[in-house]
Amino acid sequence: MTGMTIAAAAKACGGKYWGTNAESTELGRVIIDSRAVEPGDLFVAYKGEKVDGHDYIGAALDKGAACCLCERVPEGETRGVIVVDDVQRALEAIAAAYRETLSLPIIGITGSVGKTSAKEMISAVLSSRYNVLKTDKNLNNQIGVPMTLSRITPAHDAAVVEMGISGFGEMHRLGKMVRPQIAVYTLIGHAHLEFLHDLDGVLRAKTEMLDELSDDACVIMNGDDEKLKGYRCRQRKISFGFGADCDVRAENVELKEEHTECDVVCGERRFHVTIPAFGKHLVYAALEGAAVGIEMGLCDEEITRGIASFETVGRRAAIVHTGKLTLLDDCYNSNAEALRSGIDSLVRLPGRHICILGDMLELGQSAEKIHREGGAYARKAGVERLLCCGTYADAYCEGAGEIARRFSSRGELIAALKEEIQEGDCVLVKASRGARFEEISEALKVL
Repeated sequence: MTGMTIAAAAKACGGKYWGTNAESTELGRVIIDSRAVEPGDLFVAYKGEKVDGHDYIGAALDKGAACCLCERVPEGETRGVIVVDDVQRALEAIAAAYRETLSLPIIGITGSVGKTSAKEMISAVLSSRYNVLKTDKNLNNQIGVPMTLSRITPAHDAAVVEMGISGFGEMHRLGKMVRPQIAVYTLIGHAHLEFLHDLDGVLRAKTEMLDELSDDACVIMNGDDEKLKGYRCRQRKISFGFGADCDVRAENVELKEEHTECDVVCGERRFHVTIPAFGKHLVYAALEGAAVGIEMGLCDEEITRGIASFETVGRRAAIVHTGKLTLLDDCYNSNAEALRSGIDSLVRLPGRHICILGDMLELGQSAEKIHREGGAYARKAGVERLLCCGTYADAYCEGAGEIARRFSSRGELIAALKEEIQEGDCVLVKASRGARFEEISEALKVL
């Protein structure tokens, strides 16, 4: 947090500082794991269910932390700590105060699916001209966002911040910290329905951020999404998608095994892009990158070059050729919209199409219905075989009918792969992270 002193941080959060040199000592990054502390960092002592960060304040200070943010001072500790009533609220106040000192453009990304792909694509596009800081890994919540903001330095020209929530009110708090000049909305989908109830609830929670944006901010929304395309806001709105009425749209889309191609059209501008990964959902990511790039004044060649440098992260629709089969490994996360997108991409590949599906989590009372619809969508799309296990396996089978086979566990499903999978098959593995379907993906790679 370049330029923010301990004294400024304590003032911002209303905390009491114990220590010396508060006015002259600047803070570095926000860190919550004492093992990762480097000299100058601000260590934040969270009290978890199993581990209490207050027990590691001494260790953090020993490693050179400039200060620790905590709710109590360990007995005998005389080095620098800021004591507050609520560590989380205090951290948010400090992050918001630091954000006030920054003048670089910040792009905030939210939505029910595709946030990380959007973050990586937008960062790749902007990096063709600028030095860009982006959210690391999945640090997109009320702890991760302050950590991201704290890493912004004068060396950066722009920042791309992923913003994830699960309940009402959370996006207000994230928005107050980030206050992006450009807000990107990927999709309003069936995610966190356990807490947000329905799609209208998801829309309401996600758009809380707009209350924290200035009137002259730019809002980039998916123009193919039913909830977003008709949404009105006081900020200037740009739409992207496949629809002819979208401000930034894709035409002539070609999905190939090793890459995806399309034309990007915006007014009189038209340029051809190649995405070095497979999937229709990545066309949306490319449009998001292009829309942000156009808004920030990049030329066609810079945007094209940035999209070509995009790299997928983790198990997000990664294609693996094993020698026996083609694996579409997409078990990082799942919801109804992401599942349909995965199936749409799968059936574009040559060969027999197999879906291996697990539970989509946090869907509340709609869970059985959504899983049943997922099975039906697979059958209608032309999937030849559906293998599933988990709490909602029966619902998948009800929707898919005779093409489906239910297993009682991941182990049982893995044991049946040799009899189910044939040479030349294309296999989609899709489930929420909690289902641990990466074990199935790894088994398929050595089949």
